[in-house]
Amino acid sequence: MRRLNIIGIGAGDPDYVTIQAIEALNHTDVFFFPDKGEDKEDLLGFRQHICERHIEHDRYRIVESKDPGRDLSGPEYGDAVADWREQRIVLWERLLRSELAEGQSGGFLVWGDPAFYDGTLRILEAVRARGGLELELSVVPGISAVQALAARHKIPLTQVGGSLLVTTGRELTKGWPEGVDDVVVMLDAHCAFAELDPGTTIYWGAYLGSPDEILISGTIADCGDEIARVRSEARARKGWMFDTYLLRRPRDAR
Repeated sequence: MRRLNIIGIGAGDPDYVTIQAIEALNHTDVFFFPDKGEDKEDLLGFRQHICERHIEHDRYRIVESKDPGRDLSGPEYGDAVADWREQRIVLWERLLRSELAEGQSGGFLVWGDPAFYDGTLRILEAVRARGGLELELSVVPGISAVQALAARHKIPLTQVGGSLLVTTGRELTKGWPEGVDDVVVMLDAHCAFAELDPGTTIYWGAYLGSPDEILISGTIADCGDEIARVRSEARARKGWMFDTYLLRRPRDAR
């Protein structure tokens, strides 16, 4: 039996790591870090910093592996995701078999929270379902970008008696979702909000919790172009972009 800790490490600030996460870090023997290339060295460095800051011994190991590439810009989005997922399943099963001995605990550090648009749990469940390895999974929640966004803008995510939808930029291009007045959008590479009612209020944040954090808010009419420009410039500068935003529909549209 191999035990795996899937640990949410928060949205960019080392202080977002919870006490429960720190305990899990200190009871993990081998950490598996995906290497996503030079453009995303910051993400690898952040995970290393989390270990150095919060683990109180030096008996752990870090195993780095080159993450399978993926191109999600094509028309067959589902096929591209499925192909990338299958490559990860094969890679992770091989690494768990070769790098983690029976009786040891492995760890995967997940940006934000494992429940929000992250494939770690699905991939590890797929590895376990193949039956070649006995895995016991333990999940530690983290402070997500959604929570960090609301805190940094000093706003509640919901209005009195209202509901909230968390969705993706790809889904938002289909129009405003029915039945909700507040929408959180993640994984939006193309500023899908630009096609919405210009009176919609947007609370946007990038690199939340990190020294590079950027916050912009206002109506889409007032700040939509600024967000698109700042986002593009920041992505070109850093080589990657993590942003999240809350949309609040105008009162006259409710």
